[in-house]
Amino acid sequence: MFITADQIAATNKANFDAVKGLSTKSFAGVEKLVELNLAAAKATLADSFNHAQSLLAAKDLQAAFALQTAFVAPLAEKSVSYGRHVYGIAVEAGAEFTKAVEDKSAEAQKAFNQLVENVAKNAPAGSESAVAVVKSALASSQSAIESAQGAAKQALAMAESNISAVTEQALSAAAAVGKKA
Repeated sequence: MFITADQIAATNKANFDAVKGLSTKSFAGVEKLVELNLAAAKATLADSFNHAQSLLAAKDLQAAFALQTAFVAPLAEKSVSYGRHVYGIAVEAGAEFTKAVEDKSAEAQKAFNQLVENVAKNAPAGSESAVAVVKSALASSQSAIESAQGAAKQALAMAESNISAVTEQALSAAAAVGKKA
């Protein structure tokens, strides 16, 4: 029932490895965002210079207006596409963090259950009812945690579905505006 130095060292190593893994995943997500932003900035800069050149070459005001309309029309679709990429990176990183937290939570629950079992085995005679109450409370709390995790996953799935629907509506609206132009 006593904690040994080896157990403490193993726990510290496991926690260090978990933090290292999450830090690495966080950095990878930031790296993907930086790459996306650099690509978006590069594309925007190239589009802007090409558009400026086209405007300078326009023969009359009507041609300049037509060029301006043609330039603005795809911006909504590009913005939605950029948002999708950012959202995808965020969802991927969030899923990795959620999995890591769930794994650590499961490990902690297992360790706590083992502790309760060890205490129950070594409990003095006549304390069976107290041990039963602790076990019942533990089972109830684990059930509540599992229910909360399930509800959170369901809410996340619903939010993702709603974001996808809004994105599709935005793309449809952008396409409709582009066709009118």
